[in-house]
Amino acid sequence: MIKIVKADFLTSATSIKDSVSEGISEAVFLGRSNVGKSSFINSLTDRKNLAKSSSTPGKTKLINFFDITFMDDETKEKYIARFIDLPGFGYAKASKDQKKIWQKNLTEFIEKRKSIRLFIFLRDARHFELPIDLEVEKFLENLKRKDQKIIQIFTKSDKLKQKDISALKKKYPDAILVSNLKKKNIDKAREEIFKGLFS
Repeated sequence: MIKIVKADFLTSATSIKDSVSEGISEAVFLGRSNVGKSSFINSLTDRKNLAKSSSTPGKTKLINFFDITFMDDETKEKYIARFIDLPGFGYAKASKDQKKIWQKNLTEFIEKRKSIRLFIFLRDARHFELPIDLEVEKFLENLKRKDQKIIQIFTKSDKLKQKDISALKKKYPDAILVSNLKKKNIDKAREEIFKGLFS
């Protein structure tokens, strides 16, 4: 079993220009505002307030960096990685010019950051085919390098009926359905993220 034994907030940045230096494998978390990204990071790391969610959806426009230590429970071997929490997209009450700047900064960050190994794309299981999510999915597929992987995480899956779960799994067979509230599939997600970073 893979555990996260240490998780520390490192720093925040507004763009790639003031980001921390590269060097270790990185996993980027992205998704719409209100998708449960902060809660998912907190569940993954088993820390209540590591990633803080804004009371106003889409207000937080900083790139947050966290240093993470994984441990293989069998071998007791430790592995160091970095989680990067990107600002949620969608809800922000901002001017068009401001949104353009944010978009440019984030696109540049994703394109130019060489240490990124994983894109962890979070989507609301109840509304899994929203146009904005489909756009981001296409954007990531076109952008990712051969040494990068996308893991799709569907949050709030505890609110779905069985027939809806079946429909989602049919459309996205490799997706992981989680519930931050009930801690459903959090261990599975952690294992897949570990594999994506270190395999």
